[in-house]
Amino acid sequence: MFDKLTDIILNYVEVRKEDIRPESRFIEDLGFTSFDFMSMMGEVEDELDIEIDQEEAVNIRTVQEAVDYLEKLA
Repeated sequence: MFDKLTDIILNYVEVRKEDIRPESRFIEDLGFTSFDFMSMMGEVEDELDIEIDQEEAVNIRTVQEAVDYLEKLA
């Protein structure tokens, strides 16, 4: 799941793949805006054929938190 999410992250921000770590924070470390983050979550929904609860999504701060949340849904 981490690799799949990393590939999607690269569509939204200009960082090197090797710079994305589980503890990377979307906004502070990777340079996401809240709009970028919500757009990315929409793409994740489409790619994984899942439905993300928007109220829970706003509490996701790091890549690992996103991975953990997505693995619960998959």
